[in-house]
Amino acid sequence: MPSENLNAYLRDQLADLKVKGLYKAERRIETPQHAGITVGGREAVNFCANNYLGLANHPDIVHAALDGIKAWGYGLSSVRFICGTQDVHKRLERQIAGFFRKADSILYISCFDANGGLFEPLLTEQDAVLSDELNHASIIDGVRLCKAKRLRYKHNDMADLRAKLDEAKDSRFKLIFTDSVFSMDGDLARLPDICQLADESGAAVGIDDCHATGHLGATGRGAAEELGVLDRIDLITGTLGKTLGGASGGFTAASAEVVDWLRNRSRPYLFSNSVPPALVVAGMKALELVDGAAGLRETLRANTKRLRAGLEGAGFTVKPGPTPILPVMLGDAAVASKMADELLKRGVYVIGFSYPVVPQGQARIRIQVSAAHTPAQIDHAVGAFTEVGKALRVIR
Repeated sequence: MPSENLNAYLRDQLADLKVKGLYKAERRIETPQHAGITVGGREAVNFCANNYLGLANHPDIVHAALDGIKAWGYGLSSVRFICGTQDVHKRLERQIAGFFRKADSILYISCFDANGGLFEPLLTEQDAVLSDELNHASIIDGVRLCKAKRLRYKHNDMADLRAKLDEAKDSRFKLIFTDSVFSMDGDLARLPDICQLADESGAAVGIDDCHATGHLGATGRGAAEELGVLDRIDLITGTLGKTLGGASGGFTAASAEVVDWLRNRSRPYLFSNSVPPALVVAGMKALELVDGAAGLRETLRANTKRLRAGLEGAGFTVKPGPTPILPVMLGDAAVASKMADELLKRGVYVIGFSYPVVPQGQARIRIQVSAAHTPAQIDHAVGAFTEVGKALRVIR
């Protein structure tokens, strides 16, 4: 049967992934998401969650979610434009828009959907989109869906971006779109330079701020605030699934016209169920907490500095960057996978990343620091990394 042929082929492919150390197996966490978790009956410090301010399962957010269920129900069984819009959805959209100083915002079930539904409604074959080569998969997939001329520029290379803008000079509309924080490398997009080039060429600028919102910037408005260009950014996509509580939900914040058009033409919005009320109410609470989280942001910076210093002092190569994402570069996929397994035995939960998540030959362990980590947990991680690194001959 054809299905049996497919299954046999996939069995061979999966076996090959395992041999090459590229197979991705899920580990089961047996506790709520905190800095300390239990995995397979073993207690471990979690260094691979996007829980940058430690707000996942914050009691105020949990209580807000419970209140949301009691007041607004569990689910809506509908998309937004039929009977899936409650007052709380509009309130959160106004709150997100105000947070980013934009005219309006639109909610999606995830930021993957926000990016997937952004480009096709706005851009036609008359237009051009310019995308950083290391942009997230959701941006890449979203761009593929539109008919605009697609120009990929080298990572953070402004000379290449300028050249690509010149290629697109005859396009009706030009949109430069980039991750603000590159999640596998921990570096920032060169947003001031990008905005300057955009001004010179008449282009719009959009960012995916998923890994920056809440913890970067003086008031947590993300990478654009951190770099002083928040008011110049035309489009911001983001998530409630990382710093802002860590559950689910995405959004696009932009002009009133852009958001209104997306409500009428963005397919993931038109054909996906509404974000559940509990997550909407919890998202509002998370944004309130971020507004008062200056102390948490300072703790996060101190924790990141402490861990980076310990790892580099031990001899590890850690990619430079100003964010709490610390990529420990190992090169070999099998080594990264083995190291993650050995670290878990020593109470440190991390994941090895390899192709196709990162380029061939650039396997790594990505550490994500949280404000919820204690100095003792950070020091324990440095000790465990040092012990395993020496055992695997990654460091001397």
